[in-house]
Amino acid sequence: MTNPTTTNILVSGIGGQGVMTAAEILSQTALAQGYDVKKTEVAGMAQRGGVVTSHVRFGKQVLSPSIPPGEADILVGFEPAEALRWCSHLKPDGVAMVNRVKQEPPVVTLGLYEYPDDPVNQIEKAGINVHAFDAGAIARDLGNPKLVNTVMLGAISKYLPFSADILKNAILDRFRASKPKLVEINEKAFEAGRAAEAES
Repeated sequence: MTNPTTTNILVSGIGGQGVMTAAEILSQTALAQGYDVKKTEVAGMAQRGGVVTSHVRFGKQVLSPSIPPGEADILVGFEPAEALRWCSHLKPDGVAMVNRVKQEPPVVTLGLYEYPDDPVNQIEKAGINVHAFDAGAIARDLGNPKLVNTVMLGAISKYLPFSADILKNAILDRFRASKPKLVEINEKAFEAGRAAEAES
């Protein structure tokens, strides 16, 4: 175990973006490294593009699955307005990894919520260490829009208490058995996410 303290990761986005898959991969990877892991998910009309949030906590001993406000080490925002909505959960020295692709949830299209003009800028103005890039464009350039979650996981990999290779291999192992043709493209997506974080 490399870090006795708890690592708190909040993953947020819109249904269909891969939020729950990313959270599950992080949980399983931490579990395989010997950490105590707790995970909770909140899905609002996830299948219809509603908001989805998952809390992932791991450490020597984790008692609660929920991340209290001001305690998240990493915010993984698959959608910028959702990242803005949850940035208050970050620690003062936490990091926000944000996909710039705008995807309005039903609450916006129904007129119940006004989409912010520039959510990434608002996060930056709050003094948060934010890395924002177009993960959707990276995924499309690689030939598969479903690669966004692998891109985002690659982007946060250097902020985790285990090596990037451990997380990358956990992702690739999911495909080696059932979909070996997708191993190479997911490896490229992971490395592209690491590069995007470094450049953002």
